[in-house]
Amino acid sequence: MTTSSNPPNSAAPDQTSGMWGGRFSEATDAFVAEFTASVQFDQRFYKQDIAGSIAHATMLAKVGVLTEAERDDIIEGLSTIRAEIEAGNFEWRIDLEDVHMNIESCLTQRIGITGKKLHTGRSRNDQVATDIRLYLRDEIDDILGLLERLQKGLLGLAAKNVNTIMPGFTHLQTAQPVTFGHHLLAWFEMLVRDTERLQDCRKRVNRMPLGSAALAGTTYPIDRAYTAELLGFEAVSENSLDAVSDRDFAIEFNAAAALIMMHLSRMSEELILWTSAQFKFVNIPDRFCTGSSIMPQKKNPDVPELIRGKSGRVFGDLISLLTLMKGQPLAYNKDNQEDKEPLFDAIDTVRGSLMAFADMIPALVPNIEIMREAALRGFSTATDLADYLVKKGVAFRDAHEIVGKAVALGVAEEKDLSELTLEQLQQFSDLITADVFDKALTLEASVNARDHIGGTSPKQVEAAITRAHTRLEQLYA
Repeated sequence: MTTSSNPPNSAAPDQTSGMWGGRFSEATDAFVAEFTASVQFDQRFYKQDIAGSIAHATMLAKVGVLTEAERDDIIEGLSTIRAEIEAGNFEWRIDLEDVHMNIESCLTQRIGITGKKLHTGRSRNDQVATDIRLYLRDEIDDILGLLERLQKGLLGLAAKNVNTIMPGFTHLQTAQPVTFGHHLLAWFEMLVRDTERLQDCRKRVNRMPLGSAALAGTTYPIDRAYTAELLGFEAVSENSLDAVSDRDFAIEFNAAAALIMMHLSRMSEELILWTSAQFKFVNIPDRFCTGSSIMPQKKNPDVPELIRGKSGRVFGDLISLLTLMKGQPLAYNKDNQEDKEPLFDAIDTVRGSLMAFADMIPALVPNIEIMREAALRGFSTATDLADYLVKKGVAFRDAHEIVGKAVALGVAEEKDLSELTLEQLQQFSDLITADVFDKALTLEASVNARDHIGGTSPKQVEAAITRAHTRLEQLYA
């Protein structure tokens, strides 16, 4: 390996204006250098940047731009730098602006002029676009793994509660009885759509811009397909102008992330309600809660509350990227340095929220009797009584009116429909007979009657859980 007398990653005498200083007659103002630098946050790209550089060097050697010895020196030098970064022994320098220049400068200090040849046929414009895509691709794969873990946790909890009856709500008012397992499967469906969106987004992330150079391509005889193969990209970008300036894939991810957080926030809202003294539907284990500094009785559902709050920052990350891109002419502009932090924040927030939920959901403990008692309040079987009358030949609108009068009586007497006597019910319709209590007015009769795909009957919930496991296998195959 070629060596240099300069210490690793130190500034050479002619580098006071950065790696691009030839055009400039004075050094960049210190404040401007710090203000325009991105290394403080884009250093998290180091693995992807080094992987991209190794692939680029390998390709340059294949087409004869680099010798095999130069390629090997570059690869060995980059591998050493990667090990130092991972060991925490690498000094990141703001005066070198970004992760790319920090690594390239260090490489040049290590192996001499060969390090300067690495940038042949590429620009920081296509380099950073490639790094972001490689990074986001890895993060999507990790997030998909967390989604799968959460989905399996939901299915496990649902399987234990196919017969657990609870009130279903509209307008947060008791509507009809459902099973807790059925409700959990509604959450599962939200996450399935999230999975499908991320998998679809990944296809557009996995296209390689490297080789587009600054904006117009390069005069060197590069082999972009070979580089793409080395980096695991499914395709190369078709237009160099678009390739270096496109951030649609990041916006699309943030949109998918915002939807994930919206779903987790809805789930959190229900958990917050359900754990309150007014509901008491479920218990969240203590390890996911905190107490009060002044009220000793408090057990606060901090994890769901925090996730509900964090949804707002991810929504903001999406708006930030949309606003960032809306006024940019082709091709690359310095504005795009601002694309990373909203993307990083969305990734970190979604990952953390999914990890918390994946741990918490399987540990939930439903209060089965309290759920059942709540389903008995609010006349949740009123629709079943109307359906009972319809099956005896009454038009639905007439049945609706009959049941409404029966509910009014129940309200006046503070009794559920099932607690009214047969004589009381028959004053509204003589078609109501003794079988109404078994066929329409019990909670079990109500949920069992919804015996079709998508329905809440225990039989259908069990079948839905079986299908869900198969769908997961297919989704993550």
